[in-house]
Amino acid sequence: MVTVRAPATSANLGSGFDVFGAALGRPADVVRLEKADYTTIDVTGVGSQYIPEDPEKNTVGAVAEALEAPAHIEIDKGVRPASGLGSSAASAAAAAVGLNELYDRGLTREELVPIAAEGEAVVSGAAHADNVAPSIMGGFTIARNDGVTAVDASIPLVTCLPEIVVSTRDARGVIPDGARLEEVVDVVANAATLAVGMTRDDPALVGRGMSDSIITPERAKLIEGYGSVRNAAFEAGATGVTISGAGPAVIAACRETDRRSIASAMVDAFADSDVEARAYQTRIGEGARVFR
Repeated sequence: MVTVRAPATSANLGSGFDVFGAALGRPADVVRLEKADYTTIDVTGVGSQYIPEDPEKNTVGAVAEALEAPAHIEIDKGVRPASGLGSSAASAAAAAVGLNELYDRGLTREELVPIAAEGEAVVSGAAHADNVAPSIMGGFTIARNDGVTAVDASIPLVTCLPEIVVSTRDARGVIPDGARLEEVVDVVANAATLAVGMTRDDPALVGRGMSDSIITPERAKLIEGYGSVRNAAFEAGATGVTISGAGPAVIAACRETDRRSIASAMVDAFADSDVEARAYQTRIGEGARVFR
């Protein structure tokens, strides 16, 4: 038997739509895998009642099929589904890393990314790697069609998860069909700034680079109280604030000493909109870890 802890992730980070991702120190999924003649899945933990155990409808079933590695798979969910924190990606990443180990497939972490992304397609309808890449490889990742670049980073973060559900499909449905040239140039500049900030472990640069004027404003309309939460985080010391993935989680980059006050301010701001929320004081961390 193999046990894998795969972290929650934040994709997009504002300016890096479908490209940037970051592994979070917490929360995480824990997945236990054991060789079997055919794949079976048991799911427990937060939101487990909403996750199908049919291998044809679960991300890990698609991963097991792609690796030709049937197993009995137990998923203990620590990452809430429909959270914007890479819930389905964490399970898919854990399954890919664990089955590779269990069956001694010998694939590298980077080679496992597109396999885990196929699992993501079961939920989101498309094989995006922006969440599975950091969950497998850790750190800050840049996912391209021709591969993944990973950078070790340790930026302090706060993620605030409201009791709101925003599906990935709905969030993709509000993406504008086009953008003005000035907006595109601005987003490219921000993405470059964010990437440089990650290489320098500089929260100020990362925060400056999280701004996005094309997609985030439309997705923000799906999250009750987003504007107030964003303002509250900045007032408490955040260097940058944006929607995590497809939402509804909101993520703030910051300095270590400001995490507690930012977390409190974000939860209180959601409460002012009659929305319950919880905050995770975390940072960019490691990828999936295998335990035997």
